[in-house]
Amino acid sequence: MGKIVTFGELMLRLAPENYLRFVQSEKYEATFGGAEANVAVSLANYGMDAAFVSKLPAHEIGQAAVNSLRKFGVDTSKIVRGGDRVGIYYCEKGASQRPSKVIYDRAHSAIAEAKRGDFDWDSIFKGVEWFHFTGITPALSDETAEICIEACKKAKEKNITISCDLNFRKKLWSKEKAGQVMGELCKYIDYCIANEEDAKDVFGIEADNSDIYGGKLDRDGYISVAKKLTERFGFKGVAITLRESKSANDNDWSGMLYRDGQAYFSKKYSMHIVDRVGGGDSFGGGLIYALSNGYDAQSAIEFAVAASCLKHTVEGDYNMVSLSEVKALAGGDGSGRVQR
Repeated sequence: MGKIVTFGELMLRLAPENYLRFVQSEKYEATFGGAEANVAVSLANYGMDAAFVSKLPAHEIGQAAVNSLRKFGVDTSKIVRGGDRVGIYYCEKGASQRPSKVIYDRAHSAIAEAKRGDFDWDSIFKGVEWFHFTGITPALSDETAEICIEACKKAKEKNITISCDLNFRKKLWSKEKAGQVMGELCKYIDYCIANEEDAKDVFGIEADNSDIYGGKLDRDGYISVAKKLTERFGFKGVAITLRESKSANDNDWSGMLYRDGQAYFSKKYSMHIVDRVGGGDSFGGGLIYALSNGYDAQSAIEFAVAASCLKHTVEGDYNMVSLSEVKALAGGDGSGRVQR
């Protein structure tokens, strides 16, 4: 398998210790994360040749962000240096019936103010076989939306497989704007990744007989969602994560891959959550790994869901688990017994 490139924003994550609230905390833990960077870290941890593309300032905080990826083996050589700001997000961890909260401070970040001329996609895509981005990146600015379209067109010219996680963020743009921009981008996408809400928020396609807030999901409804998305955009595959929230700490977690007119569902995991941020990104990373390594559809969705299940046990955005750990869980070893 050739190189995999992901494109998006890498942010500074500031989080109160443990379960303290924003208004309580006097200290914040500083780490880095961002949807596409999280995917690149997952893939590098599985031994893949993964590169992350973005724009970051040349100052020390920008360098610290780059270094956070380098230590996992992610290729950062195509990151453009410039601009003034590293985007920031604040993350308050939820507990029981109190949900987690995210506050963005990412306006005027280096990538949000990037220009099309900053990225030489012919050079970036040399030897590349897979390109991944999410709906967060085109939401940053009209220019980043154009950059995504330019990248997708160039990837198509080079027969590069393209995947996208819809990742709708209401704090970044409206449903109407998201539908318009993502509708254009989806013309180029091979594999679409979504959660229970994304298809509804972005394209108005809703699963029947499901209540995500009440923890009720209907399989047939999600098959219908995937089928409608495929018919509208001609995707090779649609992957949907299925989260049944009992509380902020306890979720049931599974997924579905729809391909060639057939739906494949994973086993379901009952998770006690350490940190849920990055859960969807780890699913995307697992799916890309599996599909790019020739897994059949059932094995691919089992691997992706196992990878993302493990991520929920890891603090921070990055999924710091190994290939062998994911394979063990996907193969049925979910006992959590000490490994000696």
